[in-house]
Amino acid sequence: MTKTMRMANKNALAQLGCCYYPEQWPQNMWKNDAKRMVELGLSIVRIGEFAWSRIEPMPDSLDWQWLDEAMDTLGDAGLGVVLGTPTATPPKWMLDKHPDMLAVDKAGNLRRFGSRRHYCFSHGAYRDESKRIAGLMAERYAQHPALLGWQIDNEYGCHDTIRSYSQAARNGFRLYLSDRYKDIAELNKAWGNVFWSMEYASFDDVDLPNLTVTEANPSHWLDFLRFSSDQVVVYNKTQVDAIKEFSDKPLIHNYMGRIVEFDHYKVGEDLDIASWDSYPLGFLVDRSGADPEWQKRFERQGDPDLQAMHHDLYRAVGRGRWWIMEQQPGPVNWAPNNPAPLPGMVEFWTWEAIAHQAEAVCYFRWRQAPFAQEQMHAGLMRPDDQPATAYQEVSDASTRITETGPLEFDQADVALVFDYESCWAWEVQPQGDNFDGFSLALEFYRALRRLGVNIDVVSPNADLDGYKLVLAPGLFSWNDRLLAAINNNKSRFVLGPRSGSKTADFQIPASLPPALTKIECKVTHVETFAKGHERDWHGGGTAQFWLEHCELGAGVEVLETLEDGTPTLFKQNELHYLAAWPDAVVLQRLLKSQLAELNIEVYELPEGVRRRVSKEKQILFNYNPFAVDVDGRTLAAGSVEITSR
Repeated sequence: MTKTMRMANKNALAQLGCCYYPEQWPQNMWKNDAKRMVELGLSIVRIGEFAWSRIEPMPDSLDWQWLDEAMDTLGDAGLGVVLGTPTATPPKWMLDKHPDMLAVDKAGNLRRFGSRRHYCFSHGAYRDESKRIAGLMAERYAQHPALLGWQIDNEYGCHDTIRSYSQAARNGFRLYLSDRYKDIAELNKAWGNVFWSMEYASFDDVDLPNLTVTEANPSHWLDFLRFSSDQVVVYNKTQVDAIKEFSDKPLIHNYMGRIVEFDHYKVGEDLDIASWDSYPLGFLVDRSGADPEWQKRFERQGDPDLQAMHHDLYRAVGRGRWWIMEQQPGPVNWAPNNPAPLPGMVEFWTWEAIAHQAEAVCYFRWRQAPFAQEQMHAGLMRPDDQPATAYQEVSDASTRITETGPLEFDQADVALVFDYESCWAWEVQPQGDNFDGFSLALEFYRALRRLGVNIDVVSPNADLDGYKLVLAPGLFSWNDRLLAAINNNKSRFVLGPRSGSKTADFQIPASLPPALTKIECKVTHVETFAKGHERDWHGGGTAQFWLEHCELGAGVEVLETLEDGTPTLFKQNELHYLAAWPDAVVLQRLLKSQLAELNIEVYELPEGVRRRVSKEKQILFNYNPFAVDVDGRTLAAGSVEITSR
């Protein structure tokens, strides 16, 4: 653990829980539901996050009775309740009261009522309404004995809801720019608005960057994306402050997979625990970016690395404390296709989270709904109130958690720097249709996982003391803390590609990238190429998508080249720079070499097998739909093996 991380109780067993919607079921079912949850081994239940219309059926007309009784019933059974603020689903009367609260999409279309997340983060009146309902809930339930914690809103960014192009957003953006630049002349300079006669006379002249004839100024775009992210931070903190007036229970948000439109680290600064909603099968199809062959191999297990990377990312966002708030229990309803998990996978995914230091794993949902949008989404119970397939697997997981006991972990030897602003920058200016910041980070993470090492995903502002190897691919620009860490040379850094290629204003540095004094290197030009147009790498493998051509000083040692002699990996003062995007073959070879030089244990694994180690245990995961031999023992399909080290 880094100095900035903290755990609730390092000797505590991971807890299990579920998401429950008492407002959707007859009250005479609640007591038996709670009883069965406890019998199953659950100790946590999340409620309330979609219930605004039942809490406040009409403006200022509050009905607490049903929620009082639900809290009492669940608490009497021995369950701890995470109470969600219902602000992701404002009721119809709210829209009638504030008709301009709806977000507007990039194409200028109004987002409408009839689903969820139908609000604009910049709308001041809706922000006030959210603060009001959060405060009322906190005032009423702060002292309830069943209250375990608070979930703020639900799944920020889900369904493309961070960036709004509304009038409220435009007004807020202008204020943001005025505060950031103070003088319109400074904005014009920072953005380079002399180009194409884009200069403004006042901040009130600046519009949103969508709907331009051709591409908008990338500096304009990046500032708008920064603004949009900050609106989430402000909105979240508004509710946090309202709750803190009455309650000291932990504050949580349930983030989503591969949602990079806002800075999760900044939101997390105001929270106590990070959680995320893990749907391995749906995410494999709609956001892994994997090729069809890979998707077919893991269609009932999920990508071997995508969930794991999010586990490690949210451990960083929560500064050591993180949960799964929603774990997939069966087929979902929202992916292009929705296969059933391989038998045993619900327990498998539970252990995958625990092996990455999750404090709790909660399953979505207790009972499958027979109505509305999610009626095809499985739960732990079927709509006929009989146990679903996952029920027994959760029971098995609960038993095994007790038998295994708590797991303790040291700080990893390897850190991977992941930066949200870099994702925005490369979205604005990809330069090639395959350059994506998240995908680049995932490939580095995947290569490390194949070598069996523990990884800490960290922010660019993290304390990097104690790491032997720090990987920082594709960082948009340098901050002072990261530059200091690089210059202090306490860890080995492998940077690139595209690292430090822009200033904070989205301009090419005057000294040319990567703009570092530690290495005599200037990126003179870059080229990008399509899938299928890869360049051969000397020693095997290829460079894909991105290649930098560099002027190197006399003190630089070239370590790797393309077959045509173009330098691709070089070092000076133990600072390594990677000037291309290597394919999986190259990347694994390069990282294996780096780990060996640093005396970091490498454990090469068969494809589809992954490893985590605690202080005392080794945990092997076979993601394959078939048995695999590892070191003379056979891992069954979709199995988890826990052994002493």
